[in-house]
Amino acid sequence: MKKILMIGTGGTIASEVTPEGLSPELDPGRLLSFIPNIRNVCQVDCLQCYNLDSTNIRPEHWVGLARAIRENYDRYDGFVISHGTDTMAYTASALSYLIQGSPKPIVITGAQKPIWFDGTDSKRNLTDAFLYACHGTGGVVIVFDGKVILGTRARKTYSKSFQAFSSVNYPVLATMQDEKLLQYIQGESLDAPLFYDHLHTGVGLLKLVPGMDSDVIEYMLERYDGLIIESFGVGGLPEYSDFYSVVSQAAERGKLIVMTTQVPNEGSDLSVYHVGGRLKSTVRLLEAYDMTTESALTKLMWIMGQTRDFDTAKRLFYTPVAKDILYSIHYATD
Repeated sequence: MKKILMIGTGGTIASEVTPEGLSPELDPGRLLSFIPNIRNVCQVDCLQCYNLDSTNIRPEHWVGLARAIRENYDRYDGFVISHGTDTMAYTASALSYLIQGSPKPIVITGAQKPIWFDGTDSKRNLTDAFLYACHGTGGVVIVFDGKVILGTRARKTYSKSFQAFSSVNYPVLATMQDEKLLQYIQGESLDAPLFYDHLHTGVGLLKLVPGMDSDVIEYMLERYDGLIIESFGVGGLPEYSDFYSVVSQAAERGKLIVMTTQVPNEGSDLSVYHVGGRLKSTVRLLEAYDMTTESALTKLMWIMGQTRDFDTAKRLFYTPVAKDILYSIHYATD
């Protein structure tokens, strides 16, 4: 019988009603009491790392989760993390960089309704997560609504529906149906995982909106050492105001800048239009291509935890980790 460590972090799945609204209250042992049959499938130990609404999750919590898994890695066959849905995709991406090539499944799940609600999705999601932790392939994944999504490819696309998460620019790895696993794609793994213990938190994310003044991006580039700029369509910067000069000067000062797109599917291509082509050909920056914004952000945090050198950062950014970037034809010719 497989040994699984369940790690609790809070979230809707573990919430109770308070006068101010739902708030995480239940520990992993209480959650398990709602799915008693799982004890017939695997041996489960519990660890409460946090008890937070996932809105309150920060990079130090990602590092803490990676540390908890590292300290317990040799004693268990797999890991299940219960987590709130709002920042689950960020956590999945971050753990994909902090724990690379794990031959054991590291499964993140949660719910849109607390586990004690009528009609909750919690019991199915939690049961599926344990089944995947026992029988699935290695790596960091999200298991939700019967889908197994690669950690670097997940994005929350529904705020209330049970089908909360989508896999962006990559197929789902597997599906869970009637507690049976249908594995379509094998997760990539190493003989032993590579653990990292540092993320640089001085990385920001700026979403461009029509009419935004370049003062906003200038402030962000003064405040942060690295910046993800989420642009329109296939990517570019507005030609009004002074965006180009601000970004160019910041890059010369050693700031690491990544251009991505507001459009999750298909990704960016700065070379298509003048607003992107001029930028790409003259400014030292990185392009996210088909990466999710969540992965681009957490990958830059991971990279800047190791280096500030642009050429080294570029090599690391364009080296795929857990299938986070696929457009090798682009970065091979950059």
